[in-house]
Amino acid sequence: MVPVVPTTNAPDDPADADALRGYADALLEAVIAAIPSWVERVVGDRYRQWAERPAPPVVLDEAGRAGLKAAAAIEPRLRELLTTDVDAQRTNPLAIVRSAVRFPTAVLQAADVPPVERDAPAVAMFPDDLYDLSPATFSDLGGSVHEPGIVWGAAKAHVILRRRRHE
Repeated sequence: MVPVVPTTNAPDDPADADALRGYADALLEAVIAAIPSWVERVVGDRYRQWAERPAPPVVLDEAGRAGLKAAAAIEPRLRELLTTDVDAQRTNPLAIVRSAVRFPTAVLQAADVPPVERDAPAVAMFPDDLYDLSPATFSDLGGSVHEPGIVWGAAKAHVILRRRRHE
């Protein structure tokens, strides 16, 4: 369970705290479950766009392994964020997910797929995303992540707004 520790003098509504914990748990579970297939999908898609044929099994196998490594790498950071009090959070879950881009990037580089052309803002925002793979939204990870991401964000906003009313 995710602890919610208020940083203001007004205590959080216990129901709000419980709901936020549940939504955080659901988001963590959905993201970690979706990362491996996201890595496989983006590697397969980018390879196909470049080679105009499906990726060979060896590339897809490596993408599968990379997807598991990506999930394992981001899980502790995502769990830490989601267990941090909402007023103390200095990043967001999608930013942590975007750090996993290095895993499909490594697979594509090993397969000698050339980087894609990106516009200047994309290069500035995501300099290490050579293949333009960074998810813009939770939906980009898969349909199962969209709703937990939206619901968690709304619950977080609710807790923050309630606290601000008491300040």
